[in-house]
Amino acid sequence: MSIPFRSIYRHGFVRVAVALPAVRVANPSFNATHTLNLAHQAHTEGAALVLFPELGLAAYSNEDLFHQAALLDATTTALATVVAASAELRPLLLVGAPLQLEGRLFNCAVAIHGGRILGVSPKSYLPSYREFYEKRHFAAARDLLAREVELLGHRVPCGPDLLYEAVGIPGLTVHAEICEDLWTPIPPSTYAALAGATLLCNLSASNITIGKADYRHMLCAAQSGRCVAAYLYSAAGPGESTTDLAWDGHALIYENGELLAESQRFADGEQLIMADIDLERLLQDRMRLTSFTDSASDQRATLERLRRIPFACTPPPGELPLRRVVERFPYVPDNPATRDARCYEAYNIQVHGLMQRLRATGIAKLVIGVSGGLDSTQALIVAAKTMDRLTLPRSNILAYTMPGFATSEHTRQNAHALMSALGVSAHELDIRPSALQMLKDLEHPYASGQPVYDITFENVQAGERTSHLFRLANLHHALVLGTGDLSELALGWATYGVGDQMSHYNVNASVPKTLIQHLIRWVVATNQFDAETNSILQSIVDTEISPELIPAEVGEAAQPAQSTEATIGPYALQDFNLYYLTRYGFRPSKVAFLSEHAWSDASQGNWPTGIPTNQRVAYDRATIRHWLAVFLFRFFQTSQFKRSAMPNGPKVGSGGSLSPRGDWRAPSDAAAQVWLAELGLVEEE
Repeated sequence: MSIPFRSIYRHGFVRVAVALPAVRVANPSFNATHTLNLAHQAHTEGAALVLFPELGLAAYSNEDLFHQAALLDATTTALATVVAASAELRPLLLVGAPLQLEGRLFNCAVAIHGGRILGVSPKSYLPSYREFYEKRHFAAARDLLAREVELLGHRVPCGPDLLYEAVGIPGLTVHAEICEDLWTPIPPSTYAALAGATLLCNLSASNITIGKADYRHMLCAAQSGRCVAAYLYSAAGPGESTTDLAWDGHALIYENGELLAESQRFADGEQLIMADIDLERLLQDRMRLTSFTDSASDQRATLERLRRIPFACTPPPGELPLRRVVERFPYVPDNPATRDARCYEAYNIQVHGLMQRLRATGIAKLVIGVSGGLDSTQALIVAAKTMDRLTLPRSNILAYTMPGFATSEHTRQNAHALMSALGVSAHELDIRPSALQMLKDLEHPYASGQPVYDITFENVQAGERTSHLFRLANLHHALVLGTGDLSELALGWATYGVGDQMSHYNVNASVPKTLIQHLIRWVVATNQFDAETNSILQSIVDTEISPELIPAEVGEAAQPAQSTEATIGPYALQDFNLYYLTRYGFRPSKVAFLSEHAWSDASQGNWPTGIPTNQRVAYDRATIRHWLAVFLFRFFQTSQFKRSAMPNGPKVGSGGSLSPRGDWRAPSDAAAQVWLAELGLVEEE
């Protein structure tokens, strides 16, 4: 079956649902009807799995009624109804029921699909403390003698060791555990994850007490993170008996520690929450995490005993848009509190890295080129904070603005104003005479008055700046502070062996351009400097990003004449591409799919604080694919040799760095053919 490009299943996602149906105590027929109502709704909306609460077909709070044969018979009849109806449904259903097996009563998760029962997983750990006394009614999974049981006229696998593997949806492997199982030191789902389960499902009842919801969040987040898996949780809601307990109807969907969906607690009616799980992302992370593989190998004897049960699950036909928040700026959290905390951490990582480098070398001075642009501004702020922490005067920062043939008056003034405001040793060193001499030595046409602005013309200026900085460092026994950023390194937007690629230490080496913009905005918003400095910083953030190497056609430009983003693409898009290609190794078609979801509508979703309204733009599919192709060619084919020779610098974010000594090791002579072919832009050879 062909899956459309715009379907989530085409790109490694799976839609899952957690259901909180209306329930009546000791009324299995009513409960089965409402279970199926939500199952049909999930089917209609494209879900592949629906999780229901613990003992949901009978209700959890039956207490000693669980020992009544009439209730158990009615539950079995209700189960048969659900099984029969499932023949017309796509999703795998995980429903809770009390089942009498081998002469004992078990609290079970029943996996149902395609008109049959795939397996039964009894609860492993029965709480019998405080308000719980489940051992009064139920036996634990370990008490089960056989590995198969007779149920509704069929022999079905039974035990907590069952994994349900979807045929038709790669990477979809499901495990079910029940409530208290998650509260134990080693939940059964831990072994399931090590054996390959990607969706860990918990059928729970879990009465509510003050603070318990937060604890559920903590448990689900931690288990999904440790197991590099999705964790689905469903707790009983309205309709359960309130004789001695209360219920809040809490449903949660986590993916690798991140909350994707949550129900409304204490709602009056039934609920169905859904989320799209990125199975490919989970599998990519597991593949990279060598400790995950080692843990699985250490438990080989246990994992080999787990049983795998295949079931055919076909993705729904037609388009199925992504039901998931994809942040436009993956390096910059949308949540303001999280963003503030990340900015604080980023600055401190950079400052501490530079402090240690100065202490280790015994050098007390820095040399830095200040252009009036974003990167040198960020590096200069870090340098100033470093000197403060080391109780050294900021005058130990020897800052040079070095105008060339295309330097605009606007950036030149910003550079001088910033150096003055931060109290560093400010200098201006005009590189035009030495650059012109170099061009004369090369017999370049520009030296004889011809307006030839080729790559040699540009790189002579970049090279002269760097040469001066390194010789100034020799003269003053100082360390050259780099200003190049992660985005420029990814795109190869740096002259080999000069400022943006080479230095003694580069504090921005793993900081992408979009994060640098927000770090400076954060400094302004939190008033870390005075009002005058804040005004200068805001002006710098608002200035067009430009290399300023090619002059304006007529006269001296007040603003930069070149636009970096016009050549290599919007940094917002390119940082998005960088994140998903390097952090997860996604196919280009999936990156484009995610980018279109994030960027196609500027009116939807959150925008990080500080982005002007006129910069809140949308990008259509053609634009997204065009700039992604530019990224693929530059990143995979033309720029690695520059990254292989990059200087030291601290790793700042979990999104990674491109250091050959850190996150990224790659050949310098690779081809971009397979990535461009996957995107459908060239034929693969």
